[in-house]
Amino acid sequence: MSQDDRFAFIAEWYDPNASLFRRYELLYYPKDGSVEMYDVKNHRTFLKRTKYDDLHLEDLFVGNKVTVFSRHLSLVDYGDQYTARKLGSRKERTLALVKPDAVPKIGELIDIIINAGFTITKAKMMVLSRKEAMDLHVDHQSKPFYNELLLFIASGPTVAMEILGDDAVSEWKKLLGPANSGVARSDALGSIRAMFGTDGIRNAAHGPDSFASAARVSF
Repeated sequence: MSQDDRFAFIAEWYDPNASLFRRYELLYYPKDGSVEMYDVKNHRTFLKRTKYDDLHLEDLFVGNKVTVFSRHLSLVDYGDQYTARKLGSRKERTLALVKPDAVPKIGELIDIIINAGFTITKAKMMVLSRKEAMDLHVDHQSKPFYNELLLFIASGPTVAMEILGDDAVSEWKKLLGPANSGVARSDALGSIRAMFGTDGIRNAAHGPDSFASAARVSF
């Protein structure tokens, strides 16, 4: 590793006062363990380069959550090609959310997840509020089934798991199969939705499409 190495990540922080996510470029200098942060939206320095002993190179991978001077940050993307090339082979974390219709099958689903090579690092049973359901499915706001989806996902207990694995976001989506369970049964017979889903909404489990979406569920 060169003494001049600098790794860049895009990080999100939830601002409770403004009820929105703020984006920063987080720079880490392994030579002296210093960090630097830039406000992406306002194009200005947020934190000048400062030595910070509580952040380490092994903490830096997309999907992880780190704390920098009491600010809890979610690493949602690489900040440059150099960082992606150097650190891109590292493991990722993502959200595996078991929907109300499949919670009775949670034991079987956990076995499938583990047998697929994932490690479950966190898990909790929860009933989503409407706001949490909206945050989770923000990408579907314009879809005609959006309201039905929100009603269903908040209709009973869900099990939220943080899973760790190689290319976790894309590999979990692949294990889930197509969103429509009927399509999954014809095109991806061994997928979770083919085995446990009913239709396009009651489809057993959810997986975010991106690191940013995965990071927006807190455990």
